[in-house]
Amino acid sequence: MFDVAPTELLLIAAVALVVIGPKDLPKAMRFVGYWVGKARGVARQFRSGFDSMVREAELQDMEKRWAAENERIMREHPPTAQHMLPMPASEPDAAEDAPPTIVEMPIVAPAPAADVALAPSPAPKAKRTPSKAAAASASKAGAAPASTTVKKTSRAKPKP
Repeated sequence: MFDVAPTELLLIAAVALVVIGPKDLPKAMRFVGYWVGKARGVARQFRSGFDSMVREAELQDMEKRWAAENERIMREHPPTAQHMLPMPASEPDAAEDAPPTIVEMPIVAPAPAADVALAPSPAPKAKRTPSKAAAASASKAGAAPASTTVKKTSRAKPKP
C-alpha cells in the first residue's frame, strides 16, 4: 500500500528532530505510535468483520447447494413404506388405570463351559517318578517295583 523507503524515514526523522526538537520528540513519537496502533486495530476489526461476512455468505451458498442436492436425491430415490404392526385399539386412559402386570423373575444360568475354554490353559505338569515309599509299598503288595531312578544324560565336550 504505502511504500516508505529507509531513506525517506531518515529524512522524516531529521525534519521531525528540527521541527519538534529533541526535548519533545519522545512525546511526539509516543503520540504517533498510539494513533498508528489505533488505526491498525480498526483495520484489523474491519478485515475480520469482512472475512466473517464472506464466510457466512459462502456457508449460505453451500447450504443452498446441499438442500438442492438432497432434494434431487430424495426425488430419485423416494422412501419406501415401512411395514409396521397396527397399534391395538384401546382406550388411552385404560392403560393408565390398569394395575401393574406381574412377571416371573428371570432365571440366571451360569456361564456356559465354552467360556472356560477361552481361558489360557495352565502349563503342562512334569512327569513325576514314584517315591521310594511308593515303591516299597508296591513291592509289599506283590507288584513289580517302579523305577525311581532318573537317567541323566551328559553332554560330551568336543575335543579340540
